Amino acid sequence: MRLYRLESRVLLERDGMSLTLDEEWDALLNRDDLAGYLRRVTGQAATADGGPRVFAPIGSQEVWAAGVTYFRSRTARIEESKPSGGGSFYDAVYSAERPELFFKAAAWRVRGPGDPVSIRRDARWSVPEPELALVINRRGTIVGYTIGNDMSSRDIEGENPLYLPQAKVYDGSCALGPAMLIRERPLPFDTTIALTILRNGATVFQGSTTLQQMRRTPEELVQYLYRETSFPHGAVLLTGTGVVPPDDFTLQPGDAIAITIPPIGTLDNVVGAR
Repeated sequence: MRLYRLESRVLLERDGMSLTLDEEWDALLNRDDLAGYLRRVTGQAATADGGPRVFAPIGSQEVWAAGVTYFRSRTARIEESKPSGGGSFYDAVYSAERPELFFKAAAWRVRGPGDPVSIRRDARWSVPEPELALVINRRGTIVGYTIGNDMSSRDIEGENPLYLPQAKVYDGSCALGPAMLIRERPLPFDTTIALTILRNGATVFQGSTTLQQMRRTPEELVQYLYRETSFPHGAVLLTGTGVVPPDDFTLQPGDAIAITIPPIGTLDNVVGAR
């Protein structure tokens, strides 16, 4: 089952049918036994109109992110931070018991499928970071999955690790979508996360990884996120990236970014003009 957030309703896809639900996103996300509820209402919902605009699958939730959860990300962070003397920090985070968690975006800053994402005007080295995103209810239970794009300014973070909020948190720095996948079991370890970047219609970067390459489990990351922090409406947690373009690559306005996780779909965004 997949849920899409429309302007004032929710679109449910199940068994080849598309149904609209007159539900408020935050309340729906936090229902007891969400998957069971959606199965029960399937026969009661009205058929959706064709072609509605789909918004990011988020209501009032905060978006948080986990860093250095893949070995490839650890290597990239070490390389970019060597000039500032911060390279060893990321190696320590990768092997530590406690994960790196940081605030990424308020809901109003999140872009949806088809929306433009942004690169900072004061950055020289910008990349997308394709990530599995966990959708979590207020009780700390993973109720669904979506795709996240953690837009990042690598030169700003590399200049000093303390600049991470400026490298990661700005208008248009986060995209989610296209839907929330409802599963009662975790995604299998061989689930693929693929990134393709097009420039003027030509592929300038392509790469992929699998969830098997994650050092930490989604459940472990959620446990730390909810350890001393409450989320009355739930939260979305980006789980880190294992796909990093080469060091000589930077995004440009007009670049088309496609992130695919097959059970969920493809999140498409274009880099907007500065």
